[in-house]
Amino acid sequence: MSATPGTAKGGPVRSLVPARMDRLPWTRFHWLIVVGLGFSWVLDGLEIQIVASAGFQKSLGMSAAQVGLLGTIYLLGQVIGALYFGRLSDKLGRKKLFILTLAIYLIASGIAGLSPAVWFLMIFRFFAGMGIGGEYAAINSAIDELIPSKYRGRVDIAINGTYWGGAALGSAANLFLLNTDYFAQDVGWRLGFFIGPVLGLIIIYLRRHIPESPRWLMTHGREQEAEDTVDEIEARVVREGGRLDPVPDDKAITVQATGRVPFRTIAGVLFKQYPKRTLVGATMMITQSFLYNAIFFTYALVLQNFYGTSPSSTQYYFFPFAIGNLLGPLLLGHFFDVWGRRKMILLTYGVSGAVLAVSAVLFQAGTLNAATQTIFWCVSFFFASAGASSAYLTVSEIFPLELRSQAISYFFALGQIAGSVAPFLYGSLIGDGSDREPLTIGYFIGAGVMIVGGVVTFIFGVDAERKSLETVTSPLSLVTDEKKP
Repeated sequence: MSATPGTAKGGPVRSLVPARMDRLPWTRFHWLIVVGLGFSWVLDGLEIQIVASAGFQKSLGMSAAQVGLLGTIYLLGQVIGALYFGRLSDKLGRKKLFILTLAIYLIASGIAGLSPAVWFLMIFRFFAGMGIGGEYAAINSAIDELIPSKYRGRVDIAINGTYWGGAALGSAANLFLLNTDYFAQDVGWRLGFFIGPVLGLIIIYLRRHIPESPRWLMTHGREQEAEDTVDEIEARVVREGGRLDPVPDDKAITVQATGRVPFRTIAGVLFKQYPKRTLVGATMMITQSFLYNAIFFTYALVLQNFYGTSPSSTQYYFFPFAIGNLLGPLLLGHFFDVWGRRKMILLTYGVSGAVLAVSAVLFQAGTLNAATQTIFWCVSFFFASAGASSAYLTVSEIFPLELRSQAISYFFALGQIAGSVAPFLYGSLIGDGSDREPLTIGYFIGAGVMIVGGVVTFIFGVDAERKSLETVTSPLSLVTDEKKP
């Protein structure tokens, strides 16, 4: 099944690796990838929710401002981790990085649970954020390069949506761990920081059995390793009952090994070669991040200030919100492969914005209560969650393999920076709950932002469904007279 390797070391090689990977049937091997690599988002959701409940505040004598700063430090760590480890992932390979970044998260999160003081907690929350940020860049790249093109959209979207499963798990854990009937005030929150590392140890074991991306090997002068890796994967698929169709030789591509990609080349790809795709990636990441942070970080304030819920009961309203966010990607992801990326992005972004706008009208009119407000959030974010997950899929698909992890990290960082404005802005709009008009305007702004994101992507986006990554975007290393768009 192997294509002919190059005759000279470092010379061009003709490879069937991408075509062989894309024609694989779904087997247990792919479930290993889903579980082993996809668990990162569960850990991130778990981390955010554990920290959001601030069980450590009294133990460490932290002010409200310090609690908020701790969240900012974690997000800053994510941004720096994504940028730094994203570049290393493109240079050193996916597997080395998705092992390293998970290890950094496990160690830092566990040590944070032992914090004797605020400064100690902040330092290790920063490093835990770096680990998770690096995961976003390395994992999305590995998943898209290992999953067959027929399933790539639904798998990537579903995996990104599992963040909310982790958030729900963290919230449920907090109800138990932060209850002083079960644990002392200074003990429960510390145990919470160990949940992720314990689960992560299992994932580390699984990841040891996930191979390096054959596509990455192919473009980095390691064609024979790429061929051997695909041989092993195919043998495993056959053992697991899969049927392999022959791959015609005309599916082969010729590549020339590439080394380190300089920033000047990356800038040229983003702003000269693919400016419309850069617009799409930036728009999708910024709009979804803005809306999510606006609602997620202020929903408790809205329920308490406008609907009079108690801080303890507010926790229970989070569960249906999280479940709606989890179900959206799981149930709608299939249609991104069947109906197409652009149509589904327009639908999910557009419907989420429209539902939020309707809820804004009803909110201003005073016809909602805490339960019905939560229902509107659930419906809106059922669609928004699938759309937000597709943003990570999109920026992974529409740029060349050699800078895929870096592209993800750049747009992730851009989205995080833009989204960091939203909690402060919407917190200010909420005020003391005496005037609904400012927040109503804020909801209309959030709705408009999402709708614009969907429209921009529909106009300028790429139809990547069921297509090989190399068909969607030619590798920089491709040797041909006419590269694909």
